[in-house]
Amino acid sequence: MSWLARLGDGMRRHARLIRALQWAVVVVYALLLVVPALLPLPDTQAHLVNNLTLLAQFMFWGVWWPFVLLSMVLFGRLWCGVLCPEGALSEWASQHGRGLGIPRWLRWGGWPTVGFCLTTLYGQLISVYDYAQAALLILGGSTVAAVVVGLLFVRGKRVWCRYLCPVSGVFALLARLAPVRFAVDEQRWKANTAPRLPLPNCAPLLDIRRLQGASECHACGRCSGQRGAVQLIARSCNEEILQARHQAASVWDARLLLFGVIGLAMGAFQWTVSPWFIALKQHLAEWLVAHDWLWPLQDTAPWWLLTHYPQLNDSFSWLDGMCIVLYLGASSLLLGGACWALMKFSARVAGDRALFRPLALTLTPLGGAGLFLGLSATTVKLLRYEGLVLAWVQTARGAMLVAAVGWCVWLGWRQLSGLPRKARMAAWMGVLTAAGLVAGAWWLQFWGWA
Repeated sequence: MSWLARLGDGMRRHARLIRALQWAVVVVYALLLVVPALLPLPDTQAHLVNNLTLLAQFMFWGVWWPFVLLSMVLFGRLWCGVLCPEGALSEWASQHGRGLGIPRWLRWGGWPTVGFCLTTLYGQLISVYDYAQAALLILGGSTVAAVVVGLLFVRGKRVWCRYLCPVSGVFALLARLAPVRFAVDEQRWKANTAPRLPLPNCAPLLDIRRLQGASECHACGRCSGQRGAVQLIARSCNEEILQARHQAASVWDARLLLFGVIGLAMGAFQWTVSPWFIALKQHLAEWLVAHDWLWPLQDTAPWWLLTHYPQLNDSFSWLDGMCIVLYLGASSLLLGGACWALMKFSARVAGDRALFRPLALTLTPLGGAGLFLGLSATTVKLLRYEGLVLAWVQTARGAMLVAAVGWCVWLGWRQLSGLPRKARMAAWMGVLTAAGLVAGAWWLQFWGWA
């Protein structure tokens, strides 16, 4: 038995320790989320070492979220199964809830995509990265929703995590790149020759016997060793992407990747430094003044609708909010739509329209790298406020971007294997162009507009 298999079995044996760890994370999460929202806003003399609000901001947006995303690429959805406070609370609530069946509308595959897009947009409107009240509203609201869903549906399960969590779709995309996963030998499971262990509680409601890949598995270890057929193994980081054409298809993962993770997220990270955003706002402001429509220029919205902290000279007008919505929407439709069209073109040139989704998923490394680069920009900003120079950051960003592009185009080339050389090359150019478009947008943010 390999050391990874022993590690997986150890997770099952020490399930109580994992549950205790989850509750410790819940306590830390609650303290960092609630207490800063009750404190006064930090002044200009505040620092990470002497202000809990700034420390919580750094922990959530500078450390927590960037490295949770990185963990998906390195370890699969280990965060979901072992550390996530929302998952732990939702499962706990479901043990004491009504235990209703899951309605059909709740199982709609598009909820994670819709949730991610709406949460991202709303977060920009209320400056979720900068203010504790905004973080409490969005993260706390998501946690309350997870508990409510747990109280309503299916005892002892994580219905919220499976169907509704706004980041579950993103996690599923990135976990496809993980070099480890829990693998199931279905034939051995059916033979059932090993000692019968108690049936595990698969909280995310998966059919363990038919489990394929790491995208849906929460890597909690509860099923490790079951019937001698389940074990933690090492694998190629490319395996799940390259096998996408042989797996059950769902167009929602491609939509989330192209329009959400790549298109919308790009706009969310970019609008504050974009000269195009400034030009859009100035043009609309001039038009409004010329037509004597002055109310959109006022900053009278409450903080939970648009950023409103006049004591810090930081308030969004109604025009600001409209421009943010327009910019993020345009980014999603234009950049995501361009990638969508290029993948459609590649599939058509390849002579197999079913290749669209597998080719779209080859952009997953670039989507993940973009999320990490965008979120870690907050890390860099906060550390520079503390006086750290971090001169190496631009070089590291460039190296990550180049590596991600290279990974994507290599996956695209492998995905098109078996085609005649000319058709393969023509189809591959679509993947190369899409990766170049996304990389070019990141170049604008970190170098072109810097």
